[in-house]
Formats: sequence, structure tokens, C-alpha cells
Amino acid sequence: MTPICTLPPFTPDGVLPPGDYQITLSDLRTSMLVMGPENRAQTWDTKQRLFLVDQLSILAGQLWRVGISNIFIDGSFVEEKDHPNDIDGYFVCDFDQLISGNLERHLNQLDPYKVWTWDPHSRKPYRGYPKKQLPMWHRYRVELYPHYGQSSGIRDKWGKELEFPSAFRQSRRDGTQKGILQIIRDSGDLP
Repeated sequence: MTPICTLPPFTPDGVLPPGDYQITLSDLRTSMLVMGPENRAQTWDTKQRLFLVDQLSILAGQLWRVGISNIFIDGSFVEEKDHPNDIDGYFVCDFDQLISGNLERHLNQLDPYKVWTWDPHSRKPYRGYPKKQLPMWHRYRVELYPHYGQSSGIRDKWGKELEFPSAFRQSRRDGTQKGILQIIRDSGDLP
């Protein structure tokens, strides 16, 4: 895969065509996902989308600093939705580094709010939301989950539990295949 500057248009279902699209944070900021498709310029919430990319850049930078390079994002942010509330994603990591607590510890050394945890007990309610959210969501409106080959908790239409790579590449509404973004590092992303 080579980095791209232009994403393909949304499908009639309002998702990216199936595939993994590599993009830098700089290119994401100027992409149709932030600036909006031409037919939606009046209702597209560019300000919210720029805010979410800025928040993602903080967390992606922390992941890059600890050696994580495979970061994928999904959710309503990469769909034809005027106002996404957040960015969902996952990153590929080493099981031993995760289970030992070293990954969480190193990430929290970088984050001033210590938001890196996936402990279900750390989830807190947020007004108007049915599910409790992780600390990183409350602070950054981004949820990034570690993936080391485990199941995601998301099931396909036959009830089979999917790993993050499969789960993130299908619509939760109807199982339609869709594209996701792989965030890649640009030379200007880290000091």
C-alpha cells in the first residue's frame, strides 16, 4: 500500500468502498472526510471533524512514540455522516507488552491525563449515551483498542465473533463490507 492523498467517494450506502486506505494525518485534515463531499458542504461539520483529527493526532503520536505503527480508524468518522461524535479504531500490538502492563504504563507516561486503559471498570457514563465510555473517549472523543489477535466482541450476521480487522471492515447495521483508514506517520508528525 502506498499513501494516498485522495480518498474514493462514498458508496451509495454512505461508506468508503472496501479496502484499507493509508493516509497521513495531514492528508486526513484536507480529505473529504474532514472537508466534506461536494454535495454536503452546507451540513458537513468540518469544525467537529477537524477537532476529532486533532485529538486523534495526540493519541497516534503517543502510540508512535512507544513503537506502535499500525493504527486503523473506523466508525461514523469514516462514513457519510455530517456530525460524528467520535473516532473508533484499533492498533496492532504485541500480546506480551500488553498483558504485562508495559504498553499501558509507557503510554500513560506520555499522556498527561493517563487515559490509556481498557479496564471495563474505568468506563464512566456520559449523558445521552447508552454505553459507558473509556477515559480516552471522555478526554479525546477517540477510542483506540489494542489488537493482538483476539476477538472484538462484535459478531457477524451468523453470530461468529470477529477479530478487530474483520469487525472494523463491515457495517454494524447490515454487515456490508466497507473501507477503513490506516493512519501512517508523516515526517512532520513527531519531533
